[in-house]
Amino acid sequence: MVLHHETYRTFWKWSDAVVDYAMLRGRLFTVFDWTVQIGEKVNPRMLRNFPMQANAAEMLRLACCLATEQGVRVVAPVHDALMIEASFDELEMAVATAQKCMRKASEVVLAGFPLRSDATVVRYPDRYQDPRGAKMWETVWATVRSI
Repeated sequence: MVLHHETYRTFWKWSDAVVDYAMLRGRLFTVFDWTVQIGEKVNPRMLRNFPMQANAAEMLRLACCLATEQGVRVVAPVHDALMIEASFDELEMAVATAQKCMRKASEVVLAGFPLRSDATVVRYPDRYQDPRGAKMWETVWATVRSI
């Protein structure tokens, strides 16, 4: 941990300032003013994490809006990604448009700094699968079968 602090001093200075600000002002907020109020018992790790996680959520919400406005059919946000659907002949364009929207959202939230994204394309009859969700998927289907 000491090596990390020494190597990334600027980050840790910023992170300490986030905690100080939250403790002094009693709140933290995102670039779109989504606010978290700070109570008496607070986890400093949550305070350090809030700006990154909450502003990432802002980016994802904005990307969903931008993509939808561009005609991309957004099925769901998936952690830090968009799940979209498109016909075979529209798929490449829909993916490119969704990626442009993700980039634009990052530029808005990060004051001009663009983030890159990659895309994983899943075509019928395959379906999106994440090993971390396998247990939940089995639980849902077991429940459906029991009904």
